[in-house]
Amino acid sequence: MTTAHPVTRHDITFPSGDSTCAGWLYLPTGVTSPPVVILGHGLGATREMRLDAFAERFAQAGIAAVAFTYRHFGDSGGHPRQLLSIKRQLADWDAAIDYVKARPDIDRSRIAVWGSSFGGGHAITVASRHPELRAAVSQCPFTDGLASALALGPVASLRMTPVLARDMAARVRGTAPAMVPIASAPGSPALMNAPDALPGYQALQPPGTTFRNEVAARVIPTIATYRPGRAAKKVAMPILFCVSNTDSVTPPAQTLRYARTAPRGEIKRYDAGHFDFYTGETFEALVRDQIEFLTRQLRPAPASTP
Repeated sequence: MTTAHPVTRHDITFPSGDSTCAGWLYLPTGVTSPPVVILGHGLGATREMRLDAFAERFAQAGIAAVAFTYRHFGDSGGHPRQLLSIKRQLADWDAAIDYVKARPDIDRSRIAVWGSSFGGGHAITVASRHPELRAAVSQCPFTDGLASALALGPVASLRMTPVLARDMAARVRGTAPAMVPIASAPGSPALMNAPDALPGYQALQPPGTTFRNEVAARVIPTIATYRPGRAAKKVAMPILFCVSNTDSVTPPAQTLRYARTAPRGEIKRYDAGHFDFYTGETFEALVRDQIEFLTRQLRPAPASTP
């Protein structure tokens, strides 16, 4: 019977831009030069919010894993706090790739990226820019800002106009940002207000979490124009799309259209909501499918067979 690799977790930091990202490195014990997968999360989320669950399972399968928190969030560096910058987050991904390439205990020729929700969109963008990667996983991905804005609803979007104006003024003055909630109840102004958004985020927070349910409002126009799904056609390596059939945050129809343009794309669909992907039976189904895909692409050393 095949057993899982024992796993050790290490606290890490790596430089990015003018600051640092904090993360965890999961290493399968006793494996020399394993492949690695880099994991990044969604809107304002930190690695404590179930990235550790995926990373640990990947490491048990013989694949080292780096789960990191973007600058300006959680215990990573960066000021002002709660600044969601697409450009900076993509630079954090580049920095994470540089970090694992520099580690002597990891096989730099077998690197994959894994992103969920907003990070799932980043994973597409990053994979399109890094042809040296061996694989990518894009889970319930944000692929089209316009489609997500339409899902939010025009009334809720308009309600964020005053706080956006205040934050743009704060940016000019160099004062503290004006914040908008990441998730709130239906009809309330927030980046996400689907019925499952607020309880979904709350369910992912462990005791003592560093997560704060707010970001600087200045991100709103850039989210609306960010369309990472368009880069899927430029992803040269195998990429697995894990799509929710009932996704209330990242509409699946548009995601599937983009996913089908990836030259070596694979699509798995699940009858579970956007926030169901991280826990319970849906998590188990996802992590099994992702381990199967990553094992095919990265070829980790098998665990011992008693």
